[in-house]
Amino acid sequence: MFDAITTFSFPTRIVFGVGATRQLPACLEEDGVHRPLVVTDPGLRAAPPFKAVESALQEGGIQYEVFDAVHPNPIEEDVVHAAESYRAAGCDGVIGLGGGSAIDVAKATVVMARQEGTLADFEAQAGGMDRMTGPYDPIIAIPTTAGTGSEVGRSSVITSHKLRRKIIIFSPWLMPKRAILDPQLTVSLPPFLTAATGMDAFTHCLESLTCPVFHPLCDAIAIHGLEMVIRYLERATRDGRDIEARGNMLVAASMGAIAFQKDLGATHSLAHPLSTEFALHHGLANALCLPAVMKFNLEMAAPHYARLARLYSDSSASGPQDRDAADAINMVEVMIDRLGIKRGLRNHGVPRESLEGLSESAFADSCHKTNIRPCTQDDLLRLYQESW
Repeated sequence: MFDAITTFSFPTRIVFGVGATRQLPACLEEDGVHRPLVVTDPGLRAAPPFKAVESALQEGGIQYEVFDAVHPNPIEEDVVHAAESYRAAGCDGVIGLGGGSAIDVAKATVVMARQEGTLADFEAQAGGMDRMTGPYDPIIAIPTTAGTGSEVGRSSVITSHKLRRKIIIFSPWLMPKRAILDPQLTVSLPPFLTAATGMDAFTHCLESLTCPVFHPLCDAIAIHGLEMVIRYLERATRDGRDIEARGNMLVAASMGAIAFQKDLGATHSLAHPLSTEFALHHGLANALCLPAVMKFNLEMAAPHYARLARLYSDSSASGPQDRDAADAINMVEVMIDRLGIKRGLRNHGVPRESLEGLSESAFADSCHKTNIRPCTQDDLLRLYQESW
């Protein structure tokens, strides 16, 4: 189904299809990159996706450098060291290869390689976007997971151990010039990570849909993204070599990131501190907190949740809106269970006594400010308790 390579822009130019990685040298040439820094993680360095990228670069006669020390939840030091490698090697562009962690570090690297200061100086909440004096060197993103959609996004999320929270930098200058979506690069992703990253894509779509910002184009993208996750995530989790499922999940992840330019909601505010404090995979943290947030939002989000229920049932017929909306929450919980994700923060190393401190961090996170139902810190604490 995906043998033919297709190209489209939205606005990142996306190269999609099995074997699309072979287009990498052409993408570099189009963007004027002669010596890229490949940013990835140590596990991926020895895996087939890296070998595919390396082969494409070598066949294209491209000189390149590699930074392969990205952490699963990327930290500020990853960016500092990658930027040092970038400058030392005289690089003029980055290739982010991996999940959202590697791609986010790649984005931040081009900023820190060219500007003075610390990453916190460019934090979105502190007006950092105005301090970014781009354009920066080109970014090419090659995702090996289908979750964050960072390959088409304008933000980078990096953990600061000094500040004990995530730093979000945001700017149109951070949008990759090219995204290469090659389903073949995702077939080796284990079932658990397939499920967790897929739930990240699902949460992006759902929270952007319910975000109370007028953006009907994003709403339409979010709805179709939800439909694709519902249709293909379990298939991709069950059979990693299902290329149709893998390809459609890559597209769904990108759609989720395009949609959430509207912004997100309380689930992400809850998830971010769980990654910072307990190193929970971001998609897993979303999956663990999403049902409680949906119940909290039910009354105000009922029209959206009722539409979600119809995506699950694949039927244009509908019952009473309130009933369908409540059914949607049950359907999401069943989907999480079927994916093999064990619900409950307690089952993932989060002690109950940590919840109050986590709620303080969650309230400091900006995502809940665009939740469809306003949240207090006490609300976020109760959501943690219900998710525990």
